[in-house]
Amino acid sequence: MNKFPYTFDNKRYHTYNYFLKTKYHCKVAKVSLNAGFTCPNRDGTCGTGGCIFCSDSGSGDFAGHVQDSLQKQFQDISSIMRQKWPDCQFIAYFQANTNTYGTVDELKERFEPFVNMKDVVGIAIATRPDCLSDEICDYLEQLSHRCDLYIELGLQTVHDKTAQLIHRGHDYQTFLDGLQRLRQRHLDVCVHIINGLPYETYDMMLETAKQVGQLDIQGLKIHNLYMLKNTALHRLYQQRPFEMLTREQYISLVVDQLQYIPAHVVIERLTGDAPIDALVAPLWSIKKVTILNDIDKLMKEKDTHQGYLL
Repeated sequence: MNKFPYTFDNKRYHTYNYFLKTKYHCKVAKVSLNAGFTCPNRDGTCGTGGCIFCSDSGSGDFAGHVQDSLQKQFQDISSIMRQKWPDCQFIAYFQANTNTYGTVDELKERFEPFVNMKDVVGIAIATRPDCLSDEICDYLEQLSHRCDLYIELGLQTVHDKTAQLIHRGHDYQTFLDGLQRLRQRHLDVCVHIINGLPYETYDMMLETAKQVGQLDIQGLKIHNLYMLKNTALHRLYQQRPFEMLTREQYISLVVDQLQYIPAHVVIERLTGDAPIDALVAPLWSIKKVTILNDIDKLMKEKDTHQGYLL
């Protein structure tokens, strides 16, 4: 019988739903925003073109329209969510591109309006570890004293050879340094990793999860690699085809990875979203609910749970 404690619906991992409802005692949803930042991997600071899997939107395909004000983006998206969840509260999620890539004044201009905004319980900021100066981190620490603040930090892989291939623009040590700066200031960090990066083996992907599981983090997002039209990843695949994970391989891998993640770490995501009209592969990724259901089934069959091998 499953007795994993951090779930309301008999799952065997620490669900984001459990975390939010336990903390806020109501339905909470993220509102994805595009604050108009760019990225050092796009503007020439450490590269151009971004990571090879990244779309023109800077991984903000489902965020608001950048030409709209942040307040309008928030109101437009939250009003749609309220049709489904009338009593919903929200986290303002700065998703697209690198949201600490600017001056402190520029960050304040974007973030401050959402502090103490009605129906907003917190702010989530997606960024890169090479955009976390001491000055920026000091401001984020101050901000965290005035609102619930969550930092989403891209890693993708612990393997530097892969990071170079995907044009990440920083190595694993840079990630560790950035994480340390955030945790020194007691900022909550959710780490992003991607399964299925070009030429990585099953063992390499498992190793990424093992190392991440040993870090001082509070949340984890596991994404499957997806290939979008007109990206550098798509061009690489056409020139040097690589094997993409099958649906069954992905499900098995995620179950294996979760066993090395401490039970207290919140699992915010176990699959990725892609705009369907731009998706080249894998097409199985479209049916998210069935993937999550089969992850649950396999964990039950194996009688395992998050943190089982720690």
